[in-house]
Amino acid sequence: MPTSFYICSYSKKRIMTKNFVQELQWRGMVHDVMPGAEEHLMEQMRGAYVGIDPTADSLHIGHLVSVMMLRHFQLAGHKPYALVGGATGMIGDPSGKSAERNLLDEETLRHNQEAIKAQLGRFLDFESGEDNAAVLVNNYDWMKNFSFLEFIRDVGKHITVNYMMAKDSVKKRLSSDAKEGMSFTEFTYQLVQGYDFLYLYQNHDCSLQMGGSDQWGNITTGTELIRRIGGGKGFALTCPLITKADGTKFGKTEGGNVWLDAERTSPYKFYQYWLNTSDEDAEKYIKIFTFLSQTEIDALVSEHKEAPHQRALQRRLAEEVTIMVHSQEDLDNAIKASDILFGKSTSDDLKQLNEKTFLDVFEGVPQAIVGKDELEPGLDMIGALAAKTGFLGSNGEARRELKQNSISVNKEKVKEDYLITASDLINDKFVLLQRGKKNYFVLVVE
Repeated sequence: MPTSFYICSYSKKRIMTKNFVQELQWRGMVHDVMPGAEEHLMEQMRGAYVGIDPTADSLHIGHLVSVMMLRHFQLAGHKPYALVGGATGMIGDPSGKSAERNLLDEETLRHNQEAIKAQLGRFLDFESGEDNAAVLVNNYDWMKNFSFLEFIRDVGKHITVNYMMAKDSVKKRLSSDAKEGMSFTEFTYQLVQGYDFLYLYQNHDCSLQMGGSDQWGNITTGTELIRRIGGGKGFALTCPLITKADGTKFGKTEGGNVWLDAERTSPYKFYQYWLNTSDEDAEKYIKIFTFLSQTEIDALVSEHKEAPHQRALQRRLAEEVTIMVHSQEDLDNAIKASDILFGKSTSDDLKQLNEKTFLDVFEGVPQAIVGKDELEPGLDMIGALAAKTGFLGSNGEARRELKQNSISVNKEKVKEDYLITASDLINDKFVLLQRGKKNYFVLVVE
């Protein structure tokens, strides 16, 4: 089970005993780090932030690396800041994008901010009152009263166009291969993000910005502003962009993003995503997405290599992340739901599934609609298997399978004389038919 979550209480002037940078390095979470950052963080409690895109009212697992960095930072005794990009979300970051995205209105961004803070509360301590309690900020709060003339006078004059054009994110969008050019709005993004760093440095003593490796250019614009405007020293640390061994995009399924919100991605599907990772990916991900120690992970890797078919790495990874994002109860239910497909379950287990999980478990399984009125006298098995649904090819085949005792209703074996009634309904809507061990069919009762 996951390691306990604790918050270190440190005086700001106390020498730090836990090396944050080294912790990230052995976990494979450092791509670039500005010289001097490690020593800077060992001197005393520092502030660091990551920017979070507020374009949805839930985080997805693509955000998890940044969130894990913040949590490691807090566990090392430092003060984490989560910056929700209310202002930058109205502009759009060109980094890694091939086209300009749709912009959001203020009301939507505020709603998304509150939802994101609630999710972050599972990872970070905002409420303890300790010196290193986390803080959530929104750059719209300090950018909304900035006039265009003030911004270009007070910020823009310190960064040359040559400097901005040299950034990879700009070069890619202006290259001959780009499908679209770059709007002035997007071009100024790095200045706005750079000013965020300057603002947090001046007002919150925040001296480190962290993010994905594609953010290095934007982050260093901030360190440059800190140097040119205030004569101070800011630091940058980036993590690698997470990839999958098979070349497909991390955090995506055929259905889209894997969300942290249980309403968007059920705990069952969330658990399955991690359980189905490859051996190579699981060995990498368990360092990044859990708080297991190096000793624990080394032991797990050895155990897995001795018996890869038991998938010890994948199972522990899926357990740890599901509990961290959801709960122990959600993990237990996800495991029960997973067992349903492999014959290790009962009718009672099936009826405990909520509608979303039921549909997730039996995604892609053939369905047929029957009227609820047909269940009042009882739907006979021949009709349920063949005549009214087409699950089996003919009435004769249905009779043969029933005589061979290979048909189940909601995981219980039935004979030809069995009648399906309202008492069989799962979530007042579904009946699960099964032939043999793996051949399923769902009756949707309307």
